[in-house]
Amino acid sequence: MQAKQRLRFSRKDPKEFFKTLNIRVNQYFKENQIEKTGNWKLYVKTFVMFSLMIAPYALVLTLDITIWVKLLLCIVMGIGMAGVGMNVMHDGNHGSFSKYPWVNTFMGSSIYILAGNVFNWKIQHNVLHHTYTNIHGHDEDLEAGRVLRFSKHSEWMPHHKFQHYYSVLLYGLLTLNWAIFTDFQQMKRYTQRKLSYLNSKRPSLQWTGLFLSKILYFSIWIIIPMILIDAPWWSVLIGFVVMHYTAGLILSLVFQLAHVMEDAEMPEPDKTGTMKNTWAIHQLLTTVNFSTKNKIVNWFTGGLNHQIEHHIFPHISHVHYTKIATIVKKTAQEFNLPYNEYKTTRSALFSHFRFLKQMGMQPS
Repeated sequence: MQAKQRLRFSRKDPKEFFKTLNIRVNQYFKENQIEKTGNWKLYVKTFVMFSLMIAPYALVLTLDITIWVKLLLCIVMGIGMAGVGMNVMHDGNHGSFSKYPWVNTFMGSSIYILAGNVFNWKIQHNVLHHTYTNIHGHDEDLEAGRVLRFSKHSEWMPHHKFQHYYSVLLYGLLTLNWAIFTDFQQMKRYTQRKLSYLNSKRPSLQWTGLFLSKILYFSIWIIIPMILIDAPWWSVLIGFVVMHYTAGLILSLVFQLAHVMEDAEMPEPDKTGTMKNTWAIHQLLTTVNFSTKNKIVNWFTGGLNHQIEHHIFPHISHVHYTKIATIVKKTAQEFNLPYNEYKTTRSALFSHFRFLKQMGMQPS
């Protein structure tokens, strides 16, 4: 396996943007005497999101209802699954759900019933994505095989001319891909790269944990329903796919609107592996907010529409992003730095698909 180029960010920040911003944000929490972690609002939301996922599951298993009602409940389960992922699992694995580590571990472990794996997710998301945001060859969120082209630095293929049409159909397969393929591919890749520094477990124990979690996962969502529901086995699989497609479509679109956009840069390092900007400024250049004034979007997406605040302060719970966004935006403007945002989800979606169309054009 070819070793990746070691990257480093510039340390030149003569105006001290991040230092100034950090002082101001810390001052906000100190003056208001509040913790940076979650509060009662997050706890209520956690109950709601788990209920959206678990209650329909229980109804499907226990009630004698028509196949169409069951499919509708599977869609609700998918919405709940996406909600748990964005609000509960995400904060938990960033250590921002609670000031108690064991609570973060427990909530972060909800990824196992969402088709994912904690070890893989922390490397792919916390380490690679949050450190090397939008850097081709390092941020795996930009990698979509040969099916989609998210960056001008990726190889172009003729079918990419149509990706702004077919991409949304593939987005729904995100969590299904996690369940069946991605976790195994990532586990192999990360252990080979010796990225198991995130905890002290040997690779063999990581693999054992992965297989056991997959057995538990498929038992909950496929085996148990097949045993308890008086219906053909294939109808259970259809419900499973519908649930996952709903969750995958929601999660993919939210993820893409944060980085794969017209206003988000995709910079490359120089020959020495050094990025032009500091890490904090890099986050401003490569990240986009959307629909931050919409209370429903704010509530449901777990603050992922406040992606700028999340990337600069990943250890602060999303329930605080609306408040600190004012500080971040004002500070960025003072330092003549960009603060990329779209007022509505609709305008962000249009920008995303315009960008996909641009990336689908054959390079000259």
